[in-house]
Amino acid sequence: MELAMLDIVVIGGGQAGLSAAYHLSRRGLVPERDFIVLDANPGPGGAWRHRWPTLTLGAAHSIHDLPGMPLTSPDPSEPAAAVVERYYGGYEKEFGLPVHRPVRVQQVTSAGGGLPNSGELPLLRVGTDRGSWRTRLVINGTGTWDRPYWPHYPGRELFRGRELHTHDFCSVDDFRGQRVLVVGGGTSAVQFLLQLAGAGVQTAWSTRRPPEFTERPFDQEWGREVEKRVRERTARGLPPGSVVSVTALPLTPVYRQGIADGILVSRGPLASITADGVQFADGSTFAADAILWATGFRASLDHLAPLKLREPGGGIIVEDGVRVAKDPRVFLVGYGPSASTLGATRAGRAAALAAIEALGVPAL
Repeated sequence: MELAMLDIVVIGGGQAGLSAAYHLSRRGLVPERDFIVLDANPGPGGAWRHRWPTLTLGAAHSIHDLPGMPLTSPDPSEPAAAVVERYYGGYEKEFGLPVHRPVRVQQVTSAGGGLPNSGELPLLRVGTDRGSWRTRLVINGTGTWDRPYWPHYPGRELFRGRELHTHDFCSVDDFRGQRVLVVGGGTSAVQFLLQLAGAGVQTAWSTRRPPEFTERPFDQEWGREVEKRVRERTARGLPPGSVVSVTALPLTPVYRQGIADGILVSRGPLASITADGVQFADGSTFAADAILWATGFRASLDHLAPLKLREPGGGIIVEDGVRVAKDPRVFLVGYGPSASTLGATRAGRAAALAAIEALGVPAL
């Protein structure tokens, strides 16, 4: 069932999508008439609404303000999921940005159209589980939460214990009295290890490379350098690397103590998985009841596959940080250099302005 013809469909109601919607509205486009926002979640908050309850705001990565409405200073001991859900929900109401949810986009395809000899590009069709829309442009802000990455190791199919990903983690209470291996070199892995150890759980840590801790402050200059390094990869048509590969880990007092206590000390890469645990590359073993894969996520872009946007290297080249080189009808926000809270907000604005320019809408 085709529902309407629009100028722009924004896919994703997280930070990048809401930022784009705000700037579209501020520059004269009318929600529901000229553009809509589709979100697969049942409520506001984007990927943050899925974070485990024990991840407090104070322990989470910084949450950057959405344009036009600061987050202010919520209680750092409150769960980050609750803070962001409330903040994003209030933001949608404050600026009149109705979000269609839950709506899962299944595929985006070319729909034909465009006047003959007019120079107009063919329209796009956004197909969902609630019907389809035709549109001139798509701003995609679907993030990564729906694509957890599970690496393969020999013998993994033999393991008799429990396996779960960051995506599935709820509480350390699920692991009391067990032996847990945490795999991954990022912030989530570190936070899991500290929480588990604090609950008396026996842990081991596996990373492919020695963990890289840094005392450098995570300021704006650091952020610009990180985006530059990610942009260098995506400009070559390669997929974005892991977050920690370009950020390192902040050497906070809590992390220092974790290192001193032997909790945040990696045993190195895995060689194989057995029925009852794992063997490390150095030949040592660890008997595990559970393996927690804190191995990151990949960009959730399967619905764009019909447009054939990927390069031979597996990535998608974006120009000016947001415009897909292979298809000027598509803008990516929260991908590559903009896959951070600060970057996603900026990319939402950039995509909105670029889309408005592509539509030929006069600037207000």
